Amino acid sequence: MFDAENPPELAVASWLNADRPLSLAAVKGKVVVVTAFQMLCGGSIKHALPQAQRIAKSFRRDEVEVIGLHMVFERHDEMSPAKLAAFVQKEGLTFPIAIDKPGKELPGTMAAYEMQGTPAILLFDRQGRLRRHYLGQVDDLRLGAEIMALTIEGANAPRDASVAIERQLHAALSDPHDHDRHGDACGCGHDHDHGHSHDHGHDHHDHAHAPAKDAKQAIAGAVKAQLKAKR
Repeated sequence: MFDAENPPELAVASWLNADRPLSLAAVKGKVVVVTAFQMLCGGSIKHALPQAQRIAKSFRRDEVEVIGLHMVFERHDEMSPAKLAAFVQKEGLTFPIAIDKPGKELPGTMAAYEMQGTPAILLFDRQGRLRRHYLGQVDDLRLGAEIMALTIEGANAPRDASVAIERQLHAALSDPHDHDRHGDACGCGHDHDHGHSHDHGHDHHDHAHAPAKDAKQAIAGAVKAQLKAKR
């Protein structure tokens, strides 16, 4: 398990839509939204990528950095960097896109963050702490509210301020598990129990809006400790 207060750096093979390589360290001070996707993943195409484009257009880049992460763990020949570049141009995506570095079994960032499939969202605060880790579709209003709340936190905000923000969000937003609609939000999943084979399923999940980790588990370790101490 990685430390959410000091999360791993992105493992990137190359970049699209970027004048120079980016890193979490380089964009520290901003709220960072990383949208992990596969160009052949239905949930990524239908929801995650259009959402990331909307976020990039809605927030100033000096406040919120949107990064796409092409995280290929299956059908590699069909989702090569060259085919991705053509896809990005065709879809009109303008935000920076990182190509996850290939690994022995899983791409580097996917393995480091214990990600289970695409689409997925990693949301970092201004101090570089991982505050959310979602698998599947996240409602625009919910994600927008969470991003806006994190922009309110100062770059050097004390942990009490982070705790207060989390409490306000928890009180104001509905439980992300409480949804009546189901669809193709989760797209493509990686079976962590598959051993060394790469027979990945493409069936859509039933838990359309469920996060990969409970929100409390996604909050930085120190923030979680503060929350428990104040209960």
